[in-house]
Parts: sequence; structure tokens; C-alpha cells
Amino acid sequence: MTETEHDQTQWGFSTRAIHVGQDPEPTTGAVTVPVFQTSTFAQDAVGKHSGYEYARTGNPTRTALQTALASLEGAAYGTSFASGLAAEDAILRLLEPGDHVVLGNDAYGGTFRLISKVFGRVGITWSAHDLTDPGELDQNWPDATKLVWVETPTNPLLTVVDIGAVASVVAKRAETRLVVDNTFATPYLQQPLSHGADIVIHSTTKYLGGHSDVVGGFVATNESEVNDHLAFIQNAVGAVPAPWDCYLTLRGAKTLGVRMDRHNENASRVVELLVEHPKVTTVLWPGLVDHPGHEAATKQMRGFGGMVSFRLGNRDAAVRVTEATELFILAESLGAVESLIEHPGAMTHLSAAGSPLEVPDDLVRLSIGIEDVSDLLADLSQALDAA
Repeated sequence: MTETEHDQTQWGFSTRAIHVGQDPEPTTGAVTVPVFQTSTFAQDAVGKHSGYEYARTGNPTRTALQTALASLEGAAYGTSFASGLAAEDAILRLLEPGDHVVLGNDAYGGTFRLISKVFGRVGITWSAHDLTDPGELDQNWPDATKLVWVETPTNPLLTVVDIGAVASVVAKRAETRLVVDNTFATPYLQQPLSHGADIVIHSTTKYLGGHSDVVGGFVATNESEVNDHLAFIQNAVGAVPAPWDCYLTLRGAKTLGVRMDRHNENASRVVELLVEHPKVTTVLWPGLVDHPGHEAATKQMRGFGGMVSFRLGNRDAAVRVTEATELFILAESLGAVESLIEHPGAMTHLSAAGSPLEVPDDLVRLSIGIEDVSDLLADLSQALDAA
């Protein structure tokens, strides 16, 4: 919805995170973008105003957030929403009855539920594919496909999809767009638009906010047509983030770079522990050289992220580990400063049970925080030993 300030595109990532769209407030000189906690704005005359008229349509705090996040994604436009799923809903409203969506075969359960249970009722169809094999998709392209929906890395199996390779397949088909969920990688580690994606989506609840204190969503694109659609849906449907939510997300994004460095560092140490532990059967993290997506991750990411999943051979052991940690908090969500642990099959991905996207029942997912890594290792070790 807002266009980035192109004269600032040469700044480094963290400089843009702190400054783009966030000039000192002109009236008072406030360095931090104010929380414009108002529902309406005074107008100079009928039909004449300073750019804002009603807070559902636009708010200066939201404008600052959209401008900053669009810059981080290298996008011309950005639109924010009240949640990640509200952002997904806005994208899916590009479709008409009879259109088809291609999903990865381990897509996030909430995305699957939205597409299959909500949009399926109005004639949108879907199919799940192994998007790590773009050739298979190319040869078995479903008729009426209008969106190919990629997560990379995926939630919770940490599958890495080669964005450029899938973009090449999508580019052969007219009127089909490639959507990439960049929530796990963040724009600090990966910028899908530069690899051929048409639309990038985030749950800003996660790493961009980074402190488990706000819920939000964001969409970035370089297409003016898509931007116009999103702006219309944002206003017409009204799933907008509150000014305080925009402020919290903007504040969190300022430290995204330094936080992601620490998330990556801590995750690599946790992975070392898991790989060596006798009770762990499989470790899923793109930084491992034997990970199937390691080569693609190395090509398109500047780090491997703070999300780690592992398997223990049976459901009971997985549940026992999630309940035995003391520092890792048993909770849904991810991407914040504190470390979290969960059982996806019974928690975040329960909605995918019985579908082609069902996750293994012995899987444990970790969101590695920025605590002292020695404490994380000690806590995870005792929980594994107790399982």
C-alpha cells in the first residue's frame, strides 16, 4: 500500500530497519514514530485532508510500518493486516470460484485450513505437491491454477524450496502468481522477490515482532495491480492492525538483524546436541549438510534460521520431551526472544490431521530464542534424558 523511499535503498538492512519510513515526527521532533491512537482525522474542507481521514483506511503509524517492512523485503509496496491469516485471506481474494491453488505438501496447518475449509466452500480447489521437485509440478500442472503457495523453510518440517526453480515453472503459465511465505526466514535471511516471487507474506507475530506481544500480518509485492487489490481489501474488509500493534511490530523490526544472528547461532549449537543424542532419530535444520534442502538454502538464504525440528521415534517420547523442559516454554507460535517447544501434530498442525499435509506424530518443534545457549543446552539435555 505504501511505496518505499527509493533513495534509501542503498542503506544496509539494519539501517533501513531503523530509519526507513521513520523520520523524526515533524511537529515535536519525536525520534520514535508516535502511536497515532485516533479513529478519525480532522479535514481542512470537504474532500480536502492531509492524507488521512478514517483510521480503517489509513493511519500514520501503520504507514510507517508498511514503508519499513516493504523496504526490508526490497518491495515497492507493503500492506499490513491484523494477523498473518488475515493477510493470507486478502491474497486469496484474488481468486475466483473454480480457481486452483497449489500448496506444498507440508504447508502450515492454518494456511491449509483457510484454503480448504473456508475458500473451498466458495469453489476454490487445491492440491498438495512436493515443491522441492519443480519438474514434477511442471509435468503435472493442475488446470486453473492461479496461485502457487510456497513456504520455505516450511512449518514444521523445515523443508527448503528453491524459489527460483519454482518461479521458472510458474512463469510459463499466464495469470499465475507465486506466493512465498517468508515468516521462518524473515527478510534478513531471504528476500523471495529477488528470486522471482510475485507476493511475499509474513506473520509479523513471529520474528518481525519478535517479543510475543503482538499479532499481525504483512504482504509485500512489486505489482501495482496486487497492491491495489490489497489496499482495497484492507479497507473494505477491515482486518487492519491497531496503531499500538503497528508500533510494537515496528519496534521489533528495528532489532531483527541482531536477533536473527543470535537465533542462528543458538540454533546451530542446539542442533549439535540433537545430532549426537541417542534418543533423537532425525534432526531437521537446513544448516545440516545432509539436509535435502541444504544446497538451496545456501543459495537463497544468508543463514539457516532459528527453527529446529526433530523426531524421537514415537509419539509418547515426543510428548514427554515437550512436557519436561523448564526453560523452553510449551507454547504455540514462534520467532520470539524466548525459546518455545511444541508437539505440532497435537498443537499447531492439528487441523491437518488426516489430510495429505499431516505431520509425523513423533515430531517436536523448537523455536530457539536468544537466551544464553548453555542454559538452553542444559534444559534440552535433561528433558531428552527424562523422555
